Amino acid sequence: MSPSRRPWWPHPWLSGLLLVVWLVLQHSVAPAHVLSGLAMAWGLPWCLVGFLGAASKPRRWGLILRFAALVLWDIVVSNLVVARIVLNPWSRPQPAWVPVPVELKDPLARTLLASIITTTPGTVSCVMQEEGGILVHALDCRDPAALARDIQQRYEAPLRIIFEGASA
Repeated sequence: MSPSRRPWWPHPWLSGLLLVVWLVLQHSVAPAHVLSGLAMAWGLPWCLVGFLGAASKPRRWGLILRFAALVLWDIVVSNLVVARIVLNPWSRPQPAWVPVPVELKDPLARTLLASIITTTPGTVSCVMQEEGGILVHALDCRDPAALARDIQQRYEAPLRIIFEGASA
């Protein structure tokens, strides 16, 4: 997008989030921090509008918040499970490579799914396959089919509704 055709605030939600995160990281609302945060909150999305694309209207906020809470809960629980496996000298984890079929078409939704899998301790998404699947490595997987179903139901289904408007 040419600089003359760029909107002044191409991604207002992202700008607001950047400002809040900047101020939280600074632990201050001093004028210098607010001004530098505003400059960053405006400048980064403005410079990256060609990469980020057009801003979309947020929708389904209730589902988005419930989904974020679910992901955070799963991260906490997975940390405890992985700690138990790692710290228990008698544990015998069964690592496995699990192919997970994915129907998501939106590239951002697919990337978010892979990121969620990777940030959840005990699993890592390693390959986004062209035919629509993700290859996941699990630290301890007794039932690969159940893990694939769990990923599809807990993460992919809500992402399809959020990004593609599909029903679960």
